[in-house]
Amino acid sequence: MSKARINELRSRMQQSIVGQEAVIERLLIGLLANGNLLVEGLPGLAKTRAIKALAEHLEADFSRIQFTPDLLPSDVTGTEVYYQDGNRGDFRFEPGPIFANIVLGDEINRAPAKVQAAMLEAMEERQVTVAGKTHSMPPLFMVMATQNPVEQEGTYPLPEAQMDRFLMHVNIVYPPVEDEMRIVDLVRSEEQRAQVASDQGSAAEKPARIPQQAVFDARREIAEVHVSEPMKRYMADLVYATRTPEKYSADVARWIEVGASPRASIALDKCGRTHAWLHGRDYLDPEDVRAIVHDCLRHRLMLSYEAHGEGMNADKVIDTLLAEVALP
Repeated sequence: MSKARINELRSRMQQSIVGQEAVIERLLIGLLANGNLLVEGLPGLAKTRAIKALAEHLEADFSRIQFTPDLLPSDVTGTEVYYQDGNRGDFRFEPGPIFANIVLGDEINRAPAKVQAAMLEAMEERQVTVAGKTHSMPPLFMVMATQNPVEQEGTYPLPEAQMDRFLMHVNIVYPPVEDEMRIVDLVRSEEQRAQVASDQGSAAEKPARIPQQAVFDARREIAEVHVSEPMKRYMADLVYATRTPEKYSADVARWIEVGASPRASIALDKCGRTHAWLHGRDYLDPEDVRAIVHDCLRHRLMLSYEAHGEGMNADKVIDTLLAEVALP
């Protein structure tokens, strides 16, 4: 039953977004694996539209935080406000926009370090602390943070230790020409439907949203996906290869300065099992790991100056490791 509901959610999102099937799948993986996503892409590539489509069709509260250099931590987490009733007064906590089921953090690298730290505490600990009091996030909680890869003026790049807290780092690229044509048709049809609804003086009727319980049921099924000992070793070997690259390739040893942390192994396991479940398998296959390994590792590798000088990026280094590490 939960599989049917999640497939229905995917289908509804695909009706709103054209040419970004990989992004939709990564969003679902992040949601079902109870993790957070860092999405990098140029403006106009449906980053905001994708997360809004997820929130629109799921029974969930949505909030959007536009990060700017003058933002304060309290603008994100909330603050204590003094209320007076007659001769009595007390402080009450007013939750900030982080207290939602699905949160879009737009251009997170435009916020200063204090704001980034407040955001990442909520992501990692699922709670925020204000005025010495701890406030828990809702059971269904997911952050999709975005950043622009080319516009660096007025930005505060995320430190590697903070990048490591994202379950996946997803890159969005331009759609092919055929999908670009479909995007134009989709936007035109949406405008026409909105105009018809406006002329008739009524909003278009929307289908019932998919309940949160479907996500929790799916997570229980994903937890039961079988992971064999050879597959555990394969995932550990991939991560270990980033720390001891000299055992696999002299070139990779020159390119990697710092390897991935144990969070990478956890991410491979969570995302791999979720990918297997989404594709109808109750066991983890090497192809499941290879399908998500770039998203789980690309933000966890620190490359050397030599690698950048040779035109290497994290994805190319991961491709080399995949060729060197033996399959189970």
